[in-house]
Amino acid sequence: MQSKLQNPQSLKVAILCHSDNLGGASVVTRRLTLALRSEGVDARMVVFNKISDDESVMGVGGRFRRGLAFMSERAGIALANGFSRENLFKVSTASTGMPLHKHPWVREADVIVISWINQGLLSLKGIRRIGGLGKPIVWTMHDMWNLTGICHHAYECRGYMKECGHCQFLTGKRANDLSHITWLKKRRLYTNVPITFVAVSNWLAECTRRSRLMEGCDVRVIPNAFPIDSFDTASKFTLGRIAEAEKVIVMGAARLDDPIKGLDMAIDALNYIFDNHPEVARRSIAVFFGGVRDQSVFDRLRFPHQLLGTINDGKLLRMIYARAHIVLSTSLYETLPGTLIEGQAAGCLPVSFGMGGQTDIITHLENGYIARYKDVEDVARGIMWGMKASVDREALHEDVRRRFSAKSVARRYIDLFHELLGRSDKDM
Repeated sequence: MQSKLQNPQSLKVAILCHSDNLGGASVVTRRLTLALRSEGVDARMVVFNKISDDESVMGVGGRFRRGLAFMSERAGIALANGFSRENLFKVSTASTGMPLHKHPWVREADVIVISWINQGLLSLKGIRRIGGLGKPIVWTMHDMWNLTGICHHAYECRGYMKECGHCQFLTGKRANDLSHITWLKKRRLYTNVPITFVAVSNWLAECTRRSRLMEGCDVRVIPNAFPIDSFDTASKFTLGRIAEAEKVIVMGAARLDDPIKGLDMAIDALNYIFDNHPEVARRSIAVFFGGVRDQSVFDRLRFPHQLLGTINDGKLLRMIYARAHIVLSTSLYETLPGTLIEGQAAGCLPVSFGMGGQTDIITHLENGYIARYKDVEDVARGIMWGMKASVDREALHEDVRRRFSAKSVARRYIDLFHELLGRSDKDM
């Protein structure tokens, strides 16, 4: 074991995640894998759904077995919820999963990193079996699921400060419901298996400190890795209204009209500017990218705007950021909002609420604006502030590079791995 500490390039790390490119947590986990590999670590991903053709990623199980695991967990949730589909994917139980403790990459690894493992990849029982291998385990938390009974975001609920139960996402509102039963299973796991948890933002770490479930747990803070060097601060966008506008505001999400993204408040804030500062609105444009189930939601937006839909071309997206002046988010909760970091990397000023990891990204009135929670007029004031601010776009880029670049994040994980391996070596 000592040689692992002396030579970081001999480290073998198995990273367990639902996918390598399906969903935000999977994307940032893949970035971490690539960042670790670029630092000489033999990092490999074991996933439920493999999308890429990367040889350092291996999918597990056949299609039938994966489908059975996925459906089994969802069926258990539906049964406990009166077969309602309304909140079916707002909760997870990790009741089923693949036998990853038998996987050769897991057994060969020096350190095991657990990422987002719900919907069939790994069960709580499976994690206990991995713990039996005697290897250091790091669990990266991308949302609130680790510190609650079953929900990924608690919203205003504070049940996680106790032992959950009466879950807002279940029918019946019973004390001994599925959320409480799963809470007890997680507590037994955390008590019996040594796990070092990594919160991707200080906000999430603070939530863990308030969680009764995670009392006594070892929680560190390391942000997600971002490809900061791929972002340019100089605009090369020459097409249409985006290129012609004096000021450009950009807002994006995987699904813009997901209720948690607060799109209605963004529209209200832009309409406020249109009504009260028409001369500014006439010279500006709001650009939206991402999926939308019902585009009629934009019918009431009076501010000049353009909806681009889902953008799969990373180069195009980076060009839009470089053309923009403000990156806007009105999400009710964000663990670590990637669009704000990407916008800053291109020299944009972020405007957002502070309910989440935004405060890790924004210093109010210095490199962005944190609006009062759910205060539409304050969001509008933040946008107006950003439009008038004098911005050193290159300085913004360098600041984000220092804090969130893939290299800096990878080094922090490697330091953690060395610490845990040193601790394990002393225990032997």
